[in-house]
Amino acid sequence: MSENSETFLAKSTIRAADMQHRKTINFNIGRYNAVVPQGKQQFDDVHLARERAKNIKWRAIETLDQQLEEFELNFSKRGGKVIWAETTEQAIEEIIRICKEKNCKTLVKSKSMATEEIHLNAAMEKNGIESVETDLGEYIQQLDGEPPYHIVTPAMHKSKEDVAKLFHEKLGTPINYTPAELTQVARQILREKYVQAEVGVTGANFIISDIGGIAVTENEGNARLSCAFPKTHIVVVGIEKMIPSVTDLALFWPLLSTFGTGQKITVYNSIITGPRQENETDGPEEMYVILLDNGRTNILQNPVQRESLYCIRCGACLNACPVYKNIGGHTYGTTYSGPIGSVITPNLKGMEDFRHLSYASSLCGNCTEVCAVKINLHELLLDNRKEAVEEGLTSFAERAAWKMWKLASLKRGIMNLGSGPLKNKVVNGLFKDWNKHRANLDFSKKTFNQMWKERYKK
Repeated sequence: MSENSETFLAKSTIRAADMQHRKTINFNIGRYNAVVPQGKQQFDDVHLARERAKNIKWRAIETLDQQLEEFELNFSKRGGKVIWAETTEQAIEEIIRICKEKNCKTLVKSKSMATEEIHLNAAMEKNGIESVETDLGEYIQQLDGEPPYHIVTPAMHKSKEDVAKLFHEKLGTPINYTPAELTQVARQILREKYVQAEVGVTGANFIISDIGGIAVTENEGNARLSCAFPKTHIVVVGIEKMIPSVTDLALFWPLLSTFGTGQKITVYNSIITGPRQENETDGPEEMYVILLDNGRTNILQNPVQRESLYCIRCGACLNACPVYKNIGGHTYGTTYSGPIGSVITPNLKGMEDFRHLSYASSLCGNCTEVCAVKINLHELLLDNRKEAVEEGLTSFAERAAWKMWKLASLKRGIMNLGSGPLKNKVVNGLFKDWNKHRANLDFSKKTFNQMWKERYKK
């Protein structure tokens, strides 16, 4: 058992027993569940919309090399600069280089899971650069010294009382401030940072190859301010965010907003195709797009797991997952939590250290049912388990146990041997690893075969 696996089990054991945490999460997810059906009403056939989106992503991923080259060509025509980063280290190195060239002391960034993946804030701090989260949820998490809890709503696990207490401790606001008053305090602080910052960093919800642009979706306007006020705009985006055409946004924007937050469309939707042009009055003087691999080509070369690259990070699978709702986002110990995180993390960061995440599932299939682009998530979780076994990452005791189980299952005489209580004693006594974190197996007193014969003796 890896250290990551032991940490996961320890944290999940504690979190699952935290009733206050469960109450907060169920409340917030309950609000999400109440509005999503309303958002879906904008589609004549939501299943057809999801199927079409999946087909578009299939095309984008199957021709990803061509799409990325086309994006670079079109983006460069307008003065933008593309940087290819194979690893976290390369991406951080390039960002630091740009910041030093601009004598950057303050950097503002909008919500971006890719920047969380490369631990941008920590890297900036080491180099004496203030990195400020401008998304309200991310800002709350940064104040509390925590990573995002959820792909879409970073502070989902916090109640309004938790946030009021945090602001009181960190910013000196009155303990009884309302959410509206707390938002005003954050807004006042962050607006000063936009003006001071030399560099702005954003992610991208989509890369658009045919126009050489990026699409950013948000509800607060902080991404627009982060890329418009500073003289330099850096985009950090995973290569899998590709869509072939700007016209595809007519499908993807409503899907992302509906499955992400239950809205018909998010408040701010921006398409950015480069730095400020001669005939334009605002925007950055320079714009860089860092195309991040960081293990994604490992997934791309796997014909089964490749489907996970279709993900548009709506977070619907997290909200639907019974495991996530009980153990929360931080327990996973990775940037991407929930079902999609359990699928991609072992392939991004190594099966040996993170295979345990693929077992953190009931395989109920609810994640697949709600996925905006119909990724077969529960099947991919099973495939990860299969790969872990094929790579020899299981213990001797586990392999022996399954061989015994297979042998017994193929022999009717062995299956009928002994009573239920006797089987319970033998099996639960032998398989200590199995019932360490699970309830004991409970066999019936008689097998189905035995009961059938008794009923139909003739």
